[in-house]
Amino acid sequence: MPPALPGGFEFLAAATLMDIIVGTAGHIDHGKTALVRALTGTDADRLPEDKQRGITLDIGFAELELEGTHFGFVDVPGHERFVKNMLAGASGIDLVLLVIAADEGVMPQTREHFEICRLLGLGRGIVVLTKSDLADEETLELARLDAEELVAGSFLESAPVIPVSSVSGDGIAQLREALAEAARAAAGSQQTDCHAAFLPIDRSFTVKGFGTVATGTLASGELREGGEAELLPEGRRLRIRGLQTHGRAVSSAHAGQRTAVNLAGIDHSEVTRGHVLAAPGVLRPTQIIDSRVELLAGSPRPLKSRQRVRVHIGTAEVLARVAVMNEAGELTPGERGNVQLRLESPVACRFGDRFILRSYSPQQTIGGGEVLDPHASRARKRDFTQRAEQAALLSAAKEKPSELVRLFVASAGEQGLTAEDINARLGLSAEAFGEALGSARGIKPLGGMLFEASVAERLSARLLKAVGEFHEREPLAAGMPRETLREAAFRRLPPEVFAAVAEDLIAAGKLASERDLLRLAAHRTELSADERAVKEKLSAIYKTAGLEPPKLDEALASARGGLAPPAARKLFEMLIRTGEVTKVTDEYYFSSTSLEALTSAVREFAETAPDRLIDVAKFKEIAGISRKYAIPLLEHLDRIRVTRRAGDKRFVL
Repeated sequence: MPPALPGGFEFLAAATLMDIIVGTAGHIDHGKTALVRALTGTDADRLPEDKQRGITLDIGFAELELEGTHFGFVDVPGHERFVKNMLAGASGIDLVLLVIAADEGVMPQTREHFEICRLLGLGRGIVVLTKSDLADEETLELARLDAEELVAGSFLESAPVIPVSSVSGDGIAQLREALAEAARAAAGSQQTDCHAAFLPIDRSFTVKGFGTVATGTLASGELREGGEAELLPEGRRLRIRGLQTHGRAVSSAHAGQRTAVNLAGIDHSEVTRGHVLAAPGVLRPTQIIDSRVELLAGSPRPLKSRQRVRVHIGTAEVLARVAVMNEAGELTPGERGNVQLRLESPVACRFGDRFILRSYSPQQTIGGGEVLDPHASRARKRDFTQRAEQAALLSAAKEKPSELVRLFVASAGEQGLTAEDINARLGLSAEAFGEALGSARGIKPLGGMLFEASVAERLSARLLKAVGEFHEREPLAAGMPRETLREAAFRRLPPEVFAAVAEDLIAAGKLASERDLLRLAAHRTELSADERAVKEKLSAIYKTAGLEPPKLDEALASARGGLAPPAARKLFEMLIRTGEVTKVTDEYYFSSTSLEALTSAVREFAETAPDRLIDVAKFKEIAGISRKYAIPLLEHLDRIRVTRRAGDKRFVL
């Protein structure tokens, strides 16, 4: 059995329990830490400063096993100066205890914490009236009414309201029963986790003998001992030396568990709050996020484009400029709208992740929202309408991964997306993403990229159009060179996409391929009487000339008659394509039949020649030509591997 780790990291056998992360929220000194201690027996204040000042400065943790459920408590600070620490602790919470001191009622941080919980999309909670021993019946009833007014119309509207005293223990049993009931309700509504591993880190430290340990709540997926995780946004892959959940050694950690990860090959100073441990190769850092934002009704001023804000997402806090994507360029207090966040430093996030917005100065919570596209392109005013439509569609498809895949592909248009591009937005497990991709309708794979089917059809039509226009311009050409066609019609797309579209059209019988040329399958070259006459003259010139042809310009001038030189050259190119003549140099072309006869003669000579060698003089004799033709022809035979130069002679292969 491994040794015990210092600082409460003891290796014990772990039972199979349902995991619920409970977060406390409320005003400073309303008894959150005392409440957690009364429930669990654990003092969640872990910093000496916490104990000295009597308030929680940073996140504290405790645990409770109750009726087959493991409750992990995240005790967060209530002081306004430490709201950012509260936000880090709120990441991964399943259930919130909204703590209100019965003798004081709802206070400013009570409201702010409640709004944060609501904006983060929490779905369950319990209202706890602490310090009930300090309040008479009337004061307690006023606190209850105050609390009910605060949560009216929210996810806590029908939540139990339980008075407790952490000193006397009154109400603690009822609160434990309410926690057990909440766990039963959560168990009945739990959805299958289809996301890859994603653990926002809230702290890191060194354990002697073990090295760097990072902790957080595993939001989704699974981490395994001996496996790999990717530290984001750095993009650094790390080996997992060991895992603990709630202080117990485990071989794997699952979504919903407080998790400590022992990482190999990295110093704890390189791992900070705001980092994420994720499944390798799935997510990518981003700095531009399209989102849906709600500005709080109590926000002191509108949210305007170019305004600088603090974005709290996962355990990260980053500065950002906002682009409000409406005509006014602003959201008024209480309004919802589409906002692009342009972050000053990268973060790792996924579609559907929640975040909180706080003003730059003074720091106060002004709103929150949900990530829609974590890898958005920079929005321009002319894009706003399309972005709004996309936002509505994405929000409606929240629980439909295959539809989300289709929507992201559709929004990319002719740029297309790779499968990796899509899952960098969704963060799904390999199995879940494969299923979503396979079920997505109206998607066409082309050259390693994915396009909406209508876009793929448009790309095919564009290619056919470009080839058709080429035929109109060059009726005598056999086809359009592939590279010329790609530059004309697919310049901004990878060559693999062009090749895939072309091959699909060839397979469909709409295009034909001849060497490096593409033509419409129905295209036929039809010559006029004059053109046929010129072509026949050129053919006759090269057949008659044998191995002593005229220069190309001379041949064209002799044969073209009344045709323009470019037209005559096109006819000559037809002879090349049909194989009647072969290029030897830019000036000299030869009858292919004559070249074949020459090749045969050279090889016949080599059968009787010593060492299969032939010199220039012997070659001239065999060919019956002058040196003017002999040298270019020998170099041609070298190129086509009939001969190989050996000093001043050639070896016949």
